[in-house]
Amino acid sequence: MYGFRIVDKLQKMDEDIRHNQLKYHNKRVMVSKEFTFDAAHHLHEYDGKCMNLHGHTYKVIFGISGYVDERGLMIDFGDIKDIWKNEIEIFLDHKYLNETLPPMNTTAENMVVWIYEKMKEALNKDDRQKQYLGARVEFVRLYETPTSFGEARREWMEGE
Repeated sequence: MYGFRIVDKLQKMDEDIRHNQLKYHNKRVMVSKEFTFDAAHHLHEYDGKCMNLHGHTYKVIFGISGYVDERGLMIDFGDIKDIWKNEIEIFLDHKYLNETLPPMNTTAENMVVWIYEKMKEALNKDDRQKQYLGARVEFVRLYETPTSFGEARREWMEGE
């Protein structure tokens, strides 16, 4: 009934669409990207299994908002990945978190705030502020297990 169809004509810039048509709106939008990392930690002042050294496959989800540029892009997903890889993940993946993070109990609640702050710091660098129009972190969600997560939201982080 419905089959695969090859397009008759690939749309061409300046023939089928103009540069001033690439940007459809002037609204704030949010994009989201997720990553995983594996790490070990243990908790202090905690009477339970997590007081012992153990590991997790964590999942991090970022929500970043801003305004689109003249191409209709707010931020390239690859740029979010570069920030993650070069400025955040290096402290987390296959690490003993109690030694690579600032002095803290390595709970999901503490870690998600640290990750939020690192992404905010990265987006606020001068070159990125010029490149990404109004880019800001809206939320970071850190899953410690598939069903348990901590979250930091901009309104909580900046409103207190």
